Amino acid sequence: MGLSAEDERAASPRDEEWPEAEKAEKLARGAALKWASGVFYRPEKLEGLGQYRSRETQRNSSIQSRLKSTVQSYLEGVSAGLEQLRSAAQEVQSLCQDLGAARWALLNTTDRFQGLQQMRALMAEHVQLASVVQVLPQLFSVQEVFSHTLQLLHGQQLLEAHAELMMMEHLRDDILSQLQLRGFSSAQATVLSYFSGLQELNDTLAKQLWDIVGSSLHLVHEDPVLFVSAVRIIEREEKIDNTLLLEATFLPPGRPKGWRQKFYHVLQETITGSHFQALRMDTEGSGLAGHLAKLQKGIVSELRVVKDLMVQCVPAHYNILSVCTATFHQALSSHLQDILREDLDKQALFLLLEWALHVYHSQEMMGHPDLLPEVDVSALGPLMSPELVDQTERKYVMKVKASVLEWMQRTLEVEFKEWFREEEPETDHQGFFQSALPIIVMQMLKENIQVASLITESLRQKVYNMALEELEAFLGRLREALVQCGKEHQKDRSVPKYYMSYLLATLNNNLALSSSVSSLHPDTACREVPLSLRAAFDRTQKKACQLLLEELLLDLQPLCLQLHSRKWLSGSQLVSSMCEVIDKYAKDFSRVRRPVFMLLLMETELLVASQYLRALMQKKVVCKSEEERGQLCARLLLDATQLRELFCGLGLDQSQQSLEAVFALQELICLKDPALLSLEVLGFITKYPDVSDEHISTLLDIRGDVSKEVQHMVLDMMAQHPQIVPEGYRPIFSTILVPMPELPFCLRKGKCA
Repeated sequence: MGLSAEDERAASPRDEEWPEAEKAEKLARGAALKWASGVFYRPEKLEGLGQYRSRETQRNSSIQSRLKSTVQSYLEGVSAGLEQLRSAAQEVQSLCQDLGAARWALLNTTDRFQGLQQMRALMAEHVQLASVVQVLPQLFSVQEVFSHTLQLLHGQQLLEAHAELMMMEHLRDDILSQLQLRGFSSAQATVLSYFSGLQELNDTLAKQLWDIVGSSLHLVHEDPVLFVSAVRIIEREEKIDNTLLLEATFLPPGRPKGWRQKFYHVLQETITGSHFQALRMDTEGSGLAGHLAKLQKGIVSELRVVKDLMVQCVPAHYNILSVCTATFHQALSSHLQDILREDLDKQALFLLLEWALHVYHSQEMMGHPDLLPEVDVSALGPLMSPELVDQTERKYVMKVKASVLEWMQRTLEVEFKEWFREEEPETDHQGFFQSALPIIVMQMLKENIQVASLITESLRQKVYNMALEELEAFLGRLREALVQCGKEHQKDRSVPKYYMSYLLATLNNNLALSSSVSSLHPDTACREVPLSLRAAFDRTQKKACQLLLEELLLDLQPLCLQLHSRKWLSGSQLVSSMCEVIDKYAKDFSRVRRPVFMLLLMETELLVASQYLRALMQKKVVCKSEEERGQLCARLLLDATQLRELFCGLGLDQSQQSLEAVFALQELICLKDPALLSLEVLGFITKYPDVSDEHISTLLDIRGDVSKEVQHMVLDMMAQHPQIVPEGYRPIFSTILVPMPELPFCLRKGKCA
């Protein structure tokens, strides 16, 4: 496997010239050593060394012979290539000599070509004259063709007339093109003047075409051939326009005609003019319903004609059904906007909203079975934009609001007149006073909300909100009417005759309205009554209760003035008389439903307790002895017990009564040891935090046995223990004013302490 020394020496010069060969040789030697170490790693393997050496020698000889044959074939190819290059160079040299000789020959014959230039000019002139001679018969017959074409137009032979017109236009345009190409632009005016009749023919043809297009919806029924001829002519002209625009070399006068766009324009104007030029009378009152019904019928009828007949008369790329549908849609949208600019009443506004949002898309109009599925207006957008719908809904709500206000005002006027009738108000099956007011008001509001719900949810919500606002305003006017009625009654208590009965009926009506208002909205999740409306119901109820209590107070006032006097202390039956008056009023109050009845009962009890305590604070009786103090305590206990039993018998629980304050005061007055007053007063003010220093001072004065020192001590204790009125506390003492003490008489020059 190793190389001889001679081989290594012979290879060294080559390695100096080719460093890659040296690297390859080193790699080969390394691989050979690795192979040899793997083969001869045992001594017994060395016996086959001669066989390996002879086999490798044969292999090297084979490789060298193949390399020599390969190199020999390459050398032969290079020799053949060099021979071919040598012969090619000789041929190129010979060709250059021939080209040089040809060049000198051409230079010597230049003068002979000058005569050919003149022959070329004469040839061009001859061609032009030949062209003119060919068109001379056509030029001489132009006027005759014009007259014949005009006759064809008058006879409505449109295709023949248009063929001759195109022939004349082609002749004119060809002449103009040639003149422009050869620079004779000044002669174009003469040609245009000669062919001036073309413009008249063109205008006459166009007028007939647009008249036919304008009557296309009728012609497709009666004479579709005429309409088809017009469409064919339009398509011819459109094709000529496109060809000239693509060539962009010469554009004849009057081009492009754009007759296809004109076709669409005339068709749209025809549709708009035949349906949407409504007179003012058509958009007012009941005429609007008839106008919309006429539009509905006409649009559906004409779209049927387009779908069934006109589509067959025009090319498919016209999309004539889509164009007509879009035209109707856009024109109708603009027409509705024009109508809405008028001052329409609520019926007209409702009719427009219903027609645009429901009828238009229904099977009665654009969704008609005869039009589907080809006619589809869903991709054209809404007939009325959301902004316009919202604006129209607001107008409708304003109109409804004015109507509701008028009706409610009339209802209130009727109700006010009924209060002065000479008979009691009507009663329900339970004997409660009532009137037709709640039914009328709620029915009016419900009907308007139900009508609005037929249009959109947003309109229903708007009308619902308006109804609540108007109901709140109505309650305010009802309170004003109650005040006015109360003033009339103050002038003469016999007017109205059944004053209290109608006040009780008003309370029942207010309760009925309050309980019914939640049913105005059909959605149970949206039936929450606004706080402002609840407050309006409360104010109305309080006003009616106030007028009733004022009436009760007028009857109790003469009796209350005699309370806590010496006559009362000696055993008068004033409280018994008061109980009779209260019982009489309670029987009248029973004609209202229980929630209001209990409220009236509580307010009556509070009024009686306040009046009783107010009379006590007048200090008409000041105890001069312990015996009088005991007599006063017994009288207070007797009156308070009698009044408490009365109200308990009427259904008012003892825990809800304010008369407990009379019992507490009675215990305070009956206290025998004045030294314990501070503790007793502390408990009293804790239970009744609205009591003032003046109230306590008056009570101590009524006792008659409290010294100034004790009184100051009690007041100091109150100052040290200020009370906070808790939430939900029913005040009683804060409504009772203590009379100012009388100042002692003093001389003019002196000073009052």
